Amino acid sequence: MRTLCASTLIGEFFVIGFAGLVAMKGDLSQAVVWTVCGIGMLLSVLLCGMLSRPGAVQIGWALQIGLILSGLVVPMMFFLGAVFAGLWWCSVHYGRRIDEIKARWAAQSEATAPAEA
Repeated sequence: MRTLCASTLIGEFFVIGFAGLVAMKGDLSQAVVWTVCGIGMLLSVLLCGMLSRPGAVQIGWALQIGLILSGLVVPMMFFLGAVFAGLWWCSVHYGRRIDEIKARWAAQSEATAPAEA
């Protein structure tokens, strides 16, 4: 799960940065835009390292909601936020299934290894 979720978060890092460039053309000051974008970008990178800890997936969902709500400033972010929320769901859902399958295979190989030796 960590690999899939981290890939999604790194993609979001770049999308948040590019959205910040687009948001600078609006009415907001550069300081406000880059403070908000910087926090979002930092959170996405920090979450990559925290994915094995409890609550990290929930914080990731909060980031997805924030990404969708950023569409209030940059309208295209409604679409991109929804796309990344879907990617986040797929990463969590299928990542957990892959982890379960890997654990099952590891248990099976351990069970058959002593019998072969």
